[in-house]
Amino acid sequence: MTPEPRRAETAASPVTARLQGVGFGYAEAPDVLRGIDLTLPRGSFHFLTGPSGAGKSTLLKLLTLAERPTTGRITLFGQDATEAPRALVPAFRRRIGAVFQDFRLLDHLSAFDNAALPLRLAGGRDYAADVQEMLRWVGLGGRMDARPPALSGGEKQRLAIARAVLARPELIVADEPTGSVDKAMAEKLLRLFQTLNRQGTTLLIASHDETLARRSGAAVLRLDQGRLETVR
Repeated sequence: MTPEPRRAETAASPVTARLQGVGFGYAEAPDVLRGIDLTLPRGSFHFLTGPSGAGKSTLLKLLTLAERPTTGRITLFGQDATEAPRALVPAFRRRIGAVFQDFRLLDHLSAFDNAALPLRLAGGRDYAADVQEMLRWVGLGGRMDARPPALSGGEKQRLAIARAVLARPELIVADEPTGSVDKAMAEKLLRLFQTLNRQGTTLLIASHDETLARRSGAAVLRLDQGRLETVR
């Protein structure tokens, strides 16, 4: 059995995630992120904007522990995750729903089984009706048996979003989740994110669509040349 991260002895943290003085880089690009201070209170909603190459995707990868910071500290759910042992990473990730630009779908599974995977791993309840309803809601009701290689880019994106939200994670991070869908679907997905946020989910959405960010009512952050600032 995979060990769970050690729980804080105090009441549940009012902060879902905190980055303190976080920097990240490679030998050939040492300053991808510099001195990032970011607090995501529990139940907050933020849009992360900025030009291509600003480091938005890297910041999301740090929050999902897909990358580790070069400097600084990351706290998730009230626990220090900066150097969490590999065995503890899955326990953190079970509390996070992530949507990345490369989708990270399993080609040998149907759309239904891809969406259901987090629920299947969690076990404990009948999830078929919930999965079917969500796939219909994102416009994939007629594609449940299709495998990812047979799906368009927009369909893959909607499937990745469905998979991320179905398990009702405490934190959702999404990298350009409306980048491959039309305006009507982008608005529909925004309403989904707003509904999840009203139900208590913490969200951080990276997007080039600053108009959508403004309409969301969320706090807007901007990342540029590795540094983070609050827009509103």
